[in-house]
Amino acid sequence: MLVLAKAVLSIMLGFSVSVVFGYFAIKWLKKKHIRQQVSNTLGERHKKKNGTPTTGGIIFIIPTVLIMIALVLTGKVEFSTNLFIVLFVFITYAIFGYIDDYLIIKKHNNEGLSIFWKLVLQIIVALVFFYMFLSSGNEPIVDIHTLGIKLDLGWLYGMFLLFVLVGSSNAVNITDGLDGLAGGLSAIAFFAFGLITWGADWASGNESIAIFCFVLVGSLVGFLVYNCYPAKIFMGDTGSLSLGAALASVAIITNHEVTLIIVAGVFVIETLSVIIQWIAISKFHTKVLLMAPLHHHFEKLGWSETDVVRLFWSAGLLLSMAAIGFGVWI
Repeated sequence: MLVLAKAVLSIMLGFSVSVVFGYFAIKWLKKKHIRQQVSNTLGERHKKKNGTPTTGGIIFIIPTVLIMIALVLTGKVEFSTNLFIVLFVFITYAIFGYIDDYLIIKKHNNEGLSIFWKLVLQIIVALVFFYMFLSSGNEPIVDIHTLGIKLDLGWLYGMFLLFVLVGSSNAVNITDGLDGLAGGLSAIAFFAFGLITWGADWASGNESIAIFCFVLVGSLVGFLVYNCYPAKIFMGDTGSLSLGAALASVAIITNHEVTLIIVAGVFVIETLSVIIQWIAISKFHTKVLLMAPLHHHFEKLGWSETDVVRLFWSAGLLLSMAAIGFGVWI
């Protein structure tokens, strides 16, 4: 019961702080004219969103980080290298995302950081992550619990780690195209990982990781107060890149890399839809979807934005329920 109480209180704390912080953050962003430029290719429905404040990821990033620091300093949560790794990845990717958002706003187009610099920065983070990961006693092993398979990748684990970080962060970024979509799916995913960590790894020193997940869930729900349709603010790359990277780091730290594929199933499908569409157009000069990513395909079919979001949230919830069973009991 104590564990359950900690989880509930963590969510409530994250929600309360982010809702209050979000109210003032939106006012500040509007005052500074930090606004989204919406692509003309998205159609009339999205044109009205032009000028909506962006970089709203700060609404769940700053409260989550400050709450975790406060919990550590007051002795409510035990500090660990694993927690530091997750926070390090969360914050650094948020900074990368903010720089990207800043350049987009400054240039008045959708061209932020170049692909080269994005890759260089992510390689640096992955190297630091890998060093701290090994230094803290973790092993470079991919553990497929269900099949009883353990793959010792050695130094190749560093490449695997980079692939998971880059893949996860960009998958959330691709999915962030409708009001509340990426935020809601991320809240569901982190709630699932909180439960998985609680059920499988709580006793092995990852309590702080579970608490981080639950605090972030609360902060994301607080953010959704302002981000659900019609959105008063967008999370921007500041939010989407940091969420994807944090999700990947939690999966790696808790040895649930395979479970991540299930938890992040909607993000994976969204990314695959873009890849498949690109191959179809570039190689076969045809389209598989009316528009990629997949959520825009449903819009082109005539679905309302809220209906698409509800469908994807439902899919994310079902996949996360399956992942909880996979990660805890199977």
